Amino acid sequence: MNPVNGGAIRPTAIVSSKAELGENVFVGDYAIIGDHVTIGSGSTVMHHAVIDRNTRIGKDCQIFPFASVGTDPQDLTFKGEETWVHIGDGNVIREFITINRGTAKGGGITRIGDHNYFMAYVHIAHDCQIGSHIQFANNTTLAGHVEVEDHVGISAFCSVLQFVHIGRNAYIGGYTIILQDVLPFAKISMVRDQYHLYGPNSIGMMRNGYSREFIENIKEAYRIIFKSDLNTSQAVDRLREELPGLNECETIIEFISKSKRGILKNFKPRD
Repeated sequence: MNPVNGGAIRPTAIVSSKAELGENVFVGDYAIIGDHVTIGSGSTVMHHAVIDRNTRIGKDCQIFPFASVGTDPQDLTFKGEETWVHIGDGNVIREFITINRGTAKGGGITRIGDHNYFMAYVHIAHDCQIGSHIQFANNTTLAGHVEVEDHVGISAFCSVLQFVHIGRNAYIGGYTIILQDVLPFAKISMVRDQYHLYGPNSIGMMRNGYSREFIENIKEAYRIIFKSDLNTSQAVDRLREELPGLNECETIIEFISKSKRGILKNFKPRD
C-alpha cells in the first residue's frame, strides 16, 4: 500500500471519534489521533506519530514516525486552556519533531503556513507564527512566540530565543544562537561565539525571483545599517534620506519599527 495515496487507517492506529479525516488520509500503525483533530485530504500520518487534540492539518502533509504535534505547551502558566495548532498544506514534518499548542496569553494558536520542510528533531514551541516555504534543518529549536517569515532557511542545531522575529528570505548558518531579531534578507552565522554577517542572502533572493536591482538596493541599505557608525535609529533616518520611497527599504524600516528585541547588529567585521 502506498502510504501517501492509499487512504487507510491501520488496525493498530487509535483515532478519536471526534477527529475529522479528509479523503485519502493514511494513518499508520500505532499512530494516535486525538480529539478535535482535522486532517486534510491526501495527508499521511506515519506509524507511531501522535497528533494530539485541537490540531488542524491541511492537505497533502506528511507526518513522519514519532513526530508529536499538538501537545500541551511547555509553559508553567498553562492551566489546560483550549488552545490550538493550525498547520497549512503541503508540509513535511520529519521524525521526532515536536510542535506545541498555543497559550491563552499568547493568542492561543501556534500557526504554520504552507509547503515547509522541517527536518528531524525540530522543536516549534507555543504561539510561534511560522510562514510558508521555509526549511528548518535538524535540531532547530524555537522558543515560544517566535515569528518566522516566508522563505527562511535555518541550518542545523540553531536555537531561537522567545519573541524573536526572523524576516523573510533570511538564512541562518548552523549552530547559531539567535537572541535578537534578524532583518529580512540577511545571511548570518555564529563562529566561535561571534556573529558574522555575510550580506544579503543574494542566492536565496534570486531563487525567489528578486531582481538584481532589488538585491543591490538591499546591499546598500545593509551598508548604511551595519557598516556605518550610526545607531539603528540614525541608520533608519539615513535610509529615508538616501533611498527614499524604495519598497525594499520600507520593508526593512517597517521591520525595525516593529522589533521587540532589537535587531541583531553585533557582527564581527569580516577579514
